[in-house]
Amino acid sequence: MQWLNGLIDLPWWGYVLVALALTHITIASVTIFLHRCQTHRGLDLHPAISHFFRFWLWLTTGMVTKEWVAIHRKHHARCETEEDPHSPQVLGINKVLWEGAELYRSAAKDREMVEKFGRGTPDDWLERNVYTRHSGKGIFIMLAINLALFGPVGLSIWALQMVWIPFWAAGVVNGLGHYVGYRNFENEDAATNLIPWGIIIGGEELHNNHHTFGTSAKFSYKWYEFDIGWGYIRALEMVGLAKVLRVAPKLQEGDAGPQLSVDHLQAIIANRYAVAARYARELKAVYRGELDKLTQDVASPNLKRKMKIWLKQDAKDTPESERAALSAVLEKSPVLTTVYSMRQELTRLWERSTLTRDELLKELQDWCTRAEASGIESLQRFSMQLRRATTAH
Repeated sequence: MQWLNGLIDLPWWGYVLVALALTHITIASVTIFLHRCQTHRGLDLHPAISHFFRFWLWLTTGMVTKEWVAIHRKHHARCETEEDPHSPQVLGINKVLWEGAELYRSAAKDREMVEKFGRGTPDDWLERNVYTRHSGKGIFIMLAINLALFGPVGLSIWALQMVWIPFWAAGVVNGLGHYVGYRNFENEDAATNLIPWGIIIGGEELHNNHHTFGTSAKFSYKWYEFDIGWGYIRALEMVGLAKVLRVAPKLQEGDAGPQLSVDHLQAIIANRYAVAARYARELKAVYRGELDKLTQDVASPNLKRKMKIWLKQDAKDTPESERAALSAVLEKSPVLTTVYSMRQELTRLWERSTLTRDELLKELQDWCTRAEASGIESLQRFSMQLRRATTAH
């Protein structure tokens, strides 16, 4: 009867390592195959590795590629609205955190949505006749494999596998990743980075970076952020099993001159979120100094933090509830009015799609000239940075 205990006998910590390894392969399959490859087309995968991920996800999650892709694409297209399948800003954090899997299943019932947003996903014989038609059978095959290998302990390992993605991906990333954390970029939605360094979620914890540069195969942006999923992608690329198609642009500095060029303009527009974040950072001493003078007139313990966000944001993204406070601050300080209005002029610059390239270049040149004549040292320094702007991938 020894076979009832499984084919493999391990110490307790061995079973723990097995469970972590199996769940980690699932996380890697989700972030590399479902998310970065199938949903956003940030990379191409060799058919062999692509099919391995499909097969593994069938065994460990029962998720259908087309459904997952469609739901996530709709999430990006309708983010933080009533049509978002899983926004904690709309549905509440408890709903998304603890019932993320139920929200996924509910969204997948909308077949019209799945067809609309799920285009371009695998549609071969195996997908139609096995992975989609029998989507729920793979997890029971996984259960049988675990029991055969590890005996009764295999049931516990299997149970952990079954809750891993519903909790970490559907709950934590979709829930907490739009509710708490830090933001490198003030993009149009509420996405946050949960932690700068993580393994358990495969890089998905860098959610603000991802929502800012949706098609990038790499989720890390700052030097201290670690995206283990990107590490796996690079390893696959080195052995010919993957090809990276897109990564987020990086704002760098090149040569400066008296006249701005088209290359400067294109670098600024391509890196508009990074430009906005740098603007708030470079003007930090200025707005903090001005706010210190206004503390008796405009009382708010979070005013400095709010001002940083307001300078990162386009005006249209500032919540209605905060606009009165912003106006009150600007009325008290001509310097802050200049700093804020110059920031919003940059927004108008990269949103003016009806202007020709030469007209945009002229406006940028005028902006830099006025910034350098403002008498505000930080603004002058930032203008010189724009004159040196270039893009690196």
